[in-house]
Amino acid sequence: MKVEILSPEASLFDGDASYVYLPGADGSLGILDNHAPLITALKAGEVKLTTQDGEQKFEVKGGTVEVLNNRVVILAE
Repeated sequence: MKVEILSPEASLFDGDASYVYLPGADGSLGILDNHAPLITALKAGEVKLTTQDGEQKFEVKGGTVEVLNNRVVILAE
């Protein structure tokens, strides 16, 4: 699936991932290919991506995530 992580300062990641772990405001979320559409808030924590190059981690202070049509867009604080 296509994943974008955007912060106010820069684009932190733009590429493909097979798994996305998110610190959701109401609990942790795991996103796999073809996940159902979703929009939710994020709390402070670590976003983890599983890519062809291994696991990548990004610290966020909060934000929102949208999952739609096998695309994950994270607007991170």
